[in-house]
Amino acid sequence: MSLKRNLLLAGVILAGSAGLAQADMSATTATDIEVRSGPGAEFPTVGVATRGSEATLDGCIEGSRWCRVDVNGMRGWVYAQYLSVEQNGASVVVQDHRDDLGVPTVTYEQTDPLKTGSVQAPQPGPNDQLLGSVDQNGNDVVAITPPEEIRTYIDDNPVDAVQLNGDVAVGAEVPQSVEVHRIPDYQYSYVEVNHQPVLVDPGTRRIVYVYR
Repeated sequence: MSLKRNLLLAGVILAGSAGLAQADMSATTATDIEVRSGPGAEFPTVGVATRGSEATLDGCIEGSRWCRVDVNGMRGWVYAQYLSVEQNGASVVVQDHRDDLGVPTVTYEQTDPLKTGSVQAPQPGPNDQLLGSVDQNGNDVVAITPPEEIRTYIDDNPVDAVQLNGDVAVGAEVPQSVEVHRIPDYQYSYVEVNHQPVLVDPGTRRIVYVYR
């Protein structure tokens, strides 16, 4: 692992001792996920890894859901609950089996932004509407695969887009003030957030699918 590649992430990555003797792990993305340049929603998005993409898992930050991966030519950070690894012939979620899988521990140390030229993400104002954080209370949100006719219905029945601060990702909660729109004969509703159509569980208001 070269220092040059690490600096491209505007930080220095240090592998924990538990992972030094271990080879990189192979993982698969469980849904479409945003790959970020650092371990946090405030970091810029490098790109989107589509569902089922093969990834190389370097390791995860201890006590955090963020893991560093190489996927589809991108190097960055993703949520551990959206990565799966083969274990004894079965696919298991990295977040739920980190100890069993022996996932290496990595740390992230951000370098001085004045030296790297990086720009700090703007903070939302007190009156800005926010997407709720991804559910971390054990209520795992399972990403769905909607039928093609659902996208056709959404395209044929456009709604006004809403602008919200936050990460448009599976598991994020849509504020109560935002109207979600029913789809006939379908259990999920839809809304357009930041010009991206998303499917929402009307009961929990959690996003279950993001159309890219």
